[in-house]
Amino acid sequence: MGPNPGQFGKILIFSGLILITAGVLVMVLSKLGLFRLPGDMEWSGRNWKIYFPITTCIILSIILTIIAWLIRFFRQ
Repeated sequence: MGPNPGQFGKILIFSGLILITAGVLVMVLSKLGLFRLPGDMEWSGRNWKIYFPITTCIILSIILTIIAWLIRFFRQ
């Protein structure tokens, strides 16, 4: 049996909703100053800019790990 086109449509809609939610979340968190934490490195020159959000990545990793752990804990 091949993939069901209706199921594929649902997956696309769900993926789009996740991307929209992630976009709104990033916009809100940037307004709160999350992406300008101490430890986030930035180098810039005349026509270039390099930004390494090390501290932000660590904090987001911890938050996502806790969320994944809670989801796994409550599914069992």
